[in-house]
Amino acid sequence: MVVEHKDRLTRFGFRYLDTVLKSQGRAIEVVNQAENDQEDLMADLTAMRYSFTARLDGQRRAKRTTEMVLRALEAGESEGEQATG
Repeated sequence: MVVEHKDRLTRFGFRYLDTVLKSQGRAIEVVNQAENDQEDLMADLTAMRYSFTARLDGQRRAKRTTEMVLRALEAGESEGEQATG
């Protein structure tokens, strides 16, 4: 079995799964071995933080855009009322 990262196969218990497969004459080949587990964990945490930050920034941008459109529509309606009034 070939996996890119061992945590893509299983987050916990990789050694147990590896032992079971070896007892059956099979093996797991991890293509991208991390230098150490801490480095891999830090990369995961950084990726999660980046993802959540991008999502929040997108939500804030959408909210500002919606508010700007509503103000423009309200301003257009009030101008239309003044012209007809």
